[in-house]
Amino acid sequence: MSDPDYESLLYQVASLYYEHDRTQEQIGTQLHFTRWKVGRMLVEAREAGIVRIEVMHPQARVRGLEKSLRDRFGLRDAVVVSARSSHDEEELRVRVAEAAAGYLAALRPAPRLLGVSWGRTLDLIARNLTPGWAQGVGVVQINGGLSRSRRPSSAQDMASRIAHQASGTVTLLPVPAIVDHESTRQVLERDSTVSDVLGHAADSDVMLFSPGGIGADSVLVDSGHIDAADVDLLAAGGAVGDVVGRFVDASGQIVDPELNGRTLGLSLDALRAAPVSIAVTSGTAKYAVCAAVVSSRLCNTLITDDRTANWLLDHDANEAR
Repeated sequence: MSDPDYESLLYQVASLYYEHDRTQEQIGTQLHFTRWKVGRMLVEAREAGIVRIEVMHPQARVRGLEKSLRDRFGLRDAVVVSARSSHDEEELRVRVAEAAAGYLAALRPAPRLLGVSWGRTLDLIARNLTPGWAQGVGVVQINGGLSRSRRPSSAQDMASRIAHQASGTVTLLPVPAIVDHESTRQVLERDSTVSDVLGHAADSDVMLFSPGGIGADSVLVDSGHIDAADVDLLAAGGAVGDVVGRFVDASGQIVDPELNGRTLGLSLDALRAAPVSIAVTSGTAKYAVCAAVVSSRLCNTLITDDRTANWLLDHDANEAR
């Protein structure tokens, strides 16, 4: 197959089916094809490499490392995905996000109220949740997600997609993650629109977040909340990354009280208090912040890759010496 126009048509059909949850009949009606023709085109899209479907065999999970993490850090649960021989960290992020989506869908009891942060990993999790992963789940944002740059944040779309796939409702937090002045945060938090959402978020029986590394590629930099110079200062002050927008050191403590005072969202203690608090992370850039999260009990459930898991266990053993 070498016809670019036909390839574009295959992509359109695959996107409608896999990304927009249209049925084959609905796609056929829209594009004036028979349902049979749509089905055939979906097969062709897979054969052409436009669609890639990966079935995760249970052996792709590293059960021994999962048990070691649970035992060492007192975790409620752990999921460890094999990195195999891949050195592509984006591919690894996708694999871990797929595992997180599967874990969330299999969680019993299913979440009644799911508190979510935002970012690249959460976007991938949302994309991997299939329609009907749960029924009637309320989804609420746990920290501000409005972008302050020309590059829009996907926070609202991500939360809405998770809720839609579970025939549930979504409650958005219509504020930036970080504002210019602490007084601005205080005024916003006194507004009933914001305070009601934060109160609702605090009642979440499941929290889902992905800690961010300390680097210029942070989503907080992309969205205009801080810049690369701020990141350098935070790193010099001992920051290893951020958790729901709050920068922490290796012990999970706030690094910059002034910046924290300008940050909108649930506190770190709210994560610790949640019945189920799920951290999803992968890649070398997040090793240190992942260690801070598990050692300070900011999560009680960790979903990660085997390289990160091994690093965490070795690091903790070295710290104990």
